[in-house]
Amino acid sequence: MMPAGRRTAIAVTGLPGSGKSLVARFIAEELGAPLYVMGDLVRREVKRRGLPLTYENVERVARELRERYGRAAVAQLLARELEGVEGPVVVDGLRSVEEARLLESRGWRVVIVAVFSPRRLRASRIAARGRAGEAGDPERLVEERDRANIEFGVAEAMALADYMIVNTGGVEELEMEARRIARVAVCGEGEDRG
Repeated sequence: MMPAGRRTAIAVTGLPGSGKSLVARFIAEELGAPLYVMGDLVRREVKRRGLPLTYENVERVARELRERYGRAAVAQLLARELEGVEGPVVVDGLRSVEEARLLESRGWRVVIVAVFSPRRLRASRIAARGRAGEAGDPERLVEERDRANIEFGVAEAMALADYMIVNTGGVEELEMEARRIARVAVCGEGEDRG
């Protein structure tokens, strides 16, 4: 565990179906840290507006927030949630470098962990998980969601990440790597970034 008072946010990014939510959960468990899900903040805004909680509404509201307040709009919502919180924390769903910079401007040391998986593998995962709003052709859905996420800034966040996990194996392998990165990123244990 990191020294008390040190505010570190480990922010996990990646395209839909890459496994970023699993990575975020494993890191949070390893550190005993609270987990904040960026998508939950957008879903909360959808509900606040009285809209049905559909994939289309979530994407529309996310886009509207970013058009009105910039690429760091959702991080602004998160920053309010983090007021008075001491680190470490884990953030699931960082969408842009601007979001990381906003958190840094609020006194957080941000460590970005990118999760990469090939498109076809992500499509098969999305088809298998059966979430609401993800019915239909998984290849088409991945293409649409990738386009939106890249527009939000995910590709740049992934390119500038401090750590990269290539998720093409099993859950056990993913968990082991996520927990290793948690220890290295926060505590400086083990090997260097890579």
